[in-house]
Amino acid sequence: MSKKSENFLDFVPKKNPEFEWKIKENRCVEIAMPNKGFFNRLAQIIWKRPKVSYISLDEFGSFVWKQIDGESTVLDISIPVKEQFGEKAEPLLERLSTFVKTLSNWKFVIF
Repeated sequence: MSKKSENFLDFVPKKNPEFEWKIKENRCVEIAMPNKGFFNRLAQIIWKRPKVSYISLDEFGSFVWKQIDGESTVLDISIPVKEQFGEKAEPLLERLSTFVKTLSNWKFVIF
């Protein structure tokens, strides 16, 4: 994400290969997030915090995650989301953009 003049809907998200993920029995996605760094290591020693946290996505998030193929733009991804969820996904583009930006903030996806 570089220039402010670029349209976020034209961005192509790619799953970050640094994170492992799997589809659980309930067909929802779970992303493994390693707890790295000095403070995380300290918390692991002192308070027995886990070395890996597991982030479970809901039905909407899991569907979007499965659509991220490294070739489709955010706008492209909105089409099957609309087909799958209909009115439940509204406001679709705003909600989808916010979700993909959140994935990017956590470094689960890269552009």
